[in-house]
Amino acid sequence: MNRSFWIIAVINFINALSFTILIPTIYQYGREFHLNDIETSLLFAIFSIAQFFATPVLGKLSDRFGRRPLLIISLAGTVIGNLLAGTASNAMVLFFARFLDGATGGNVSVAQAVISDITTPENRAKGFGIFGASFGLGFIIGPVLSLVAQQRSLGTSFLVASAVASIALIITIFFLPQTLAAKADPNHHIFDLGLRDLVTGLTFPRLGILFTINFCVGTTFSLFTFAFQPYYLKVLHQDTKSLTLLFLAIGITGVLVQLQGVKIATKYMSLVKILFIGLFFRSLSFVLMPVIPDIYYFLDVSIIFALSNSIVQPMISTLISLNTSPEEQGKMSGLNASYLSASNAIGPIIAGSMVDQNQPLTYGYPLYIAGIFTFVVLFFAVRNRRRYTPLLNK
Repeated sequence: MNRSFWIIAVINFINALSFTILIPTIYQYGREFHLNDIETSLLFAIFSIAQFFATPVLGKLSDRFGRRPLLIISLAGTVIGNLLAGTASNAMVLFFARFLDGATGGNVSVAQAVISDITTPENRAKGFGIFGASFGLGFIIGPVLSLVAQQRSLGTSFLVASAVASIALIITIFFLPQTLAAKADPNHHIFDLGLRDLVTGLTFPRLGILFTINFCVGTTFSLFTFAFQPYYLKVLHQDTKSLTLLFLAIGITGVLVQLQGVKIATKYMSLVKILFIGLFFRSLSFVLMPVIPDIYYFLDVSIIFALSNSIVQPMISTLISLNTSPEEQGKMSGLNASYLSASNAIGPIIAGSMVDQNQPLTYGYPLYIAGIFTFVVLFFAVRNRRRYTPLLNK
């Protein structure tokens, strides 16, 4: 792996740090503005909807003008959006801030295009594994910073996230070189910004199947993330400090799996088989989580979740990259991120409509649905495996 790879890995780590600082606080912060569960779910949804339309545009523009300028724009939006959210005086400002952050939120998809630019097909799974581990490392440290910020106020978490994202922005401006070997012609279909592909993308040969799988995986994950926090706080009667520590443990597990587990697994199994194993145990962990409302039981199941969940996204990202031509890596990474954003918007709305805050046990319902749906996704992935398995990985 060359210097550019490690620079983008550091940028991704810092970006993940900024993102995960907010995970333990968004739900509680929304409640400070007197939002109910459904309204709070819209804080997640508005970010994802904006991101859904923006990421294919950012991805396609990165194919035309290079990764670096688009990554700068995206990170700048994150800095400004979190700054606005942290200083919001009312719910409208908070919603606008979340929308702005989502509309410029192509950080990960552009960074993934960089990984595709600078890795060979043979070491791409390793590259995406390390890339995922850098995100997981942010998942470890982010909740700790969040815990410190929460001592002052929940809004301070957004301000800290903004400051952290500004570091990634500075590194991108001064240290990240251009990695795109051959840019697409900027004058070719100049008004085609990739939005039409949002409609047709799911029908693309080979890639359409992978986009569908990732959309469904994202939906189940967003069901989980919405229900996970209130279930932990209200049903298991824990506090936000122990929740932060749990995120820390999940992050450490994920990093270890992505740094070493993926590397070892790819020596003995194909990417597709690793994906199947991850989906199976992910499904199992979702279903088992709410069965017994006991903190020690919940922590045991969370270990299964952490181990399995950490291998799913690197495998899907690698398979998408291997099925994409070099000149369309940004476009396809952006499309994939868009479908993932759409799933992140749908999941919280579904989960919010299923729960009753006066009956805490109902927060377990989205976890059951996430588990059952993940098993359906696994069945779909197995049945269609020949349609997306790369030739070098058969």
